[in-house]
Amino acid sequence: MRLAFLVPAPLSATSGGYAYDRRLLAGLRALGVAVRVEELPGRFPLPDAAARAAMAAALDRLAADETPVLDGLGLPAADPAHPALARAVALIHHPTSLEAGQDRAALAALERPLFARVARLVATSPMTARGLPELGADPARVGVVEPGTDPASRAPGSGGDGCRILSVGSLTPRKGHDVLLRALARLTDLDWALRIAGPPADPVHAATLRALAEELGLAQRVAFLGALHGEALEAEYQAADLFALATHWEGYGMAAAEAQARGLPLALCTGGAIAEVAGPGAAILAAPGNHDSLSRGMRRVILDRGLRAQMAEAAWAAGQRLPRWEDRAARFAAEVEKAHG
Repeated sequence: MRLAFLVPAPLSATSGGYAYDRRLLAGLRALGVAVRVEELPGRFPLPDAAARAAMAAALDRLAADETPVLDGLGLPAADPAHPALARAVALIHHPTSLEAGQDRAALAALERPLFARVARLVATSPMTARGLPELGADPARVGVVEPGTDPASRAPGSGGDGCRILSVGSLTPRKGHDVLLRALARLTDLDWALRIAGPPADPVHAATLRALAEELGLAQRVAFLGALHGEALEAEYQAADLFALATHWEGYGMAAAEAQARGLPLALCTGGAIAEVAGPGAAILAAPGNHDSLSRGMRRVILDRGLRAQMAEAAWAAGQRLPRWEDRAARFAAEVEKAHG
């Protein structure tokens, strides 16, 4: 098996989708699969001329025995008429036409013929897979390879009297950090602190979030940590008492899964597949964009340490049942084989 992995540059970007890609590539290489990566310049997901040209050139360079794997973020730049698409695998973290802040109608028009054209689509959650036929995909050509988690020690928490809340996600509109801030603005009578780990992927939105924290009188309680990796991010998980993400849409919810793998109770908005990640009793859930409902749920968890402890037990149990990274590459390779069948 030889694969050519086509992904918008840079592959080193901080996001759940890119983290999935990097882990998948490492796993495939460990299995002995020959994988070549092409990082595509240009604007994505709504492609400009540079993106279209880069995708076309990458597809033209394919060897006859290479299977192209197109990351879904870059897929809209492909020409459905290109002959290589007939043997391609599309890796769909979530359809780009569902991304907040994008021209959804234009992206849906680009994605639909591509979903119908590629040999196989691999979604990163069952929910995403279930929605792909509505966007033109043949259900028989859709598979699922969920992200994995690494074994992790159980988080002891902050050890303080208050509640230390961690949110992990890029500062983009889809992640709903503004919804979380508005929810917490109703809880200033309680002892809590919020720490947000994530790169300012949308600098204008990131500045708006900081201004919103000031406007709501939360600036002294909210820390914007920027992009964290490795030990620094692990330290935040281990010191947290509660994980919160008010996302509008998630193709899976890797950060929530990582939090649950460490036994953290969850406060989530149910956009996309993230609610399916949470184990029974491990999370309080609110509708996307509903800061009132999220606030009411978080009040109980912040105030009631006993409830928080019960949710932590449920999260730890559920976290041990999550998929592990060690077998994800083999599952993906099996999906590629189906494309050839």
